[in-house]
Amino acid sequence: MKYHIEKNSVQETLVIPLYGRKLCTEIFPDLFQDGKAVELIDRLDYDFSELEQKSESTAHRFGALEVAMRETDLMCELKDYLVKHPEATLVNLGCGLDQTCENADNGRCRIVNFDMPDVIAARNELLPETERIRNIAGDLNDISWFDGIDDTNGVCFMAAGVFYYFKKDEIKKLFSAMERRFRGGRLVFDTANERAVKIMLKTWVKEAGITSIKDYFSVRDAETDLAYLTNTTISSRGYMLGYNDLKDPSVPGMFRLLAKIGDSFMKMQIVKLDFGM
Repeated sequence: MKYHIEKNSVQETLVIPLYGRKLCTEIFPDLFQDGKAVELIDRLDYDFSELEQKSESTAHRFGALEVAMRETDLMCELKDYLVKHPEATLVNLGCGLDQTCENADNGRCRIVNFDMPDVIAARNELLPETERIRNIAGDLNDISWFDGIDDTNGVCFMAAGVFYYFKKDEIKKLFSAMERRFRGGRLVFDTANERAVKIMLKTWVKEAGITSIKDYFSVRDAETDLAYLTNTTISSRGYMLGYNDLKDPSVPGMFRLLAKIGDSFMKMQIVKLDFGM
């Protein structure tokens, strides 16, 4: 029996990035493969006709490429951490129905998927826990969730498309607390400068009645903007071209140009925080 997703519901927000991963698997197969996303789409009772229609547009196809690059970049950093910490815990913050940690699984690590209660309720139905995979509900701003993370053998956190919706002071408190608690751990996430965040959050900001975006988290220069993390090694790479030059024949030249603009003018980037011991 398929899992029903209502239109205009909170759970509907889980469908769009999932469909993006499925679309990218189809149109850029040499760059990205997420068979789990394709399988999950088939298990949902949801009217995909609008998304299918939009999928023919250039904007949505480039958006799918963005999704693919972000997931690939983050998975690269997860796998890199597992090289030295093969039994570490991988934690997907704001996981939705994303399975990046599962795709990076080396067969020895442990995985924690973390999100708000209504999201975890859907995940438990569609992607139930296993011996090495746990689904935890909570609020990122309530750091009591730290107690549910076993970092005995190391821990690597990832967040995809999550921190844009938080204010700068909230992120500063979260990152500072993580630096103190998870020594030797790693956090990797995507971010962009204020101009890009304003564009990305335009609709959400309007619906929420927010008049200014300046208080929301954005990063222009990671080492400068996150300098309050005094016991952390901070590094960043371009979101679109930092891990892959996108010279694959399936990628239109215009998309490579847009990718360059995104990395340079919008400062779309993957930031890596390696917390000191």
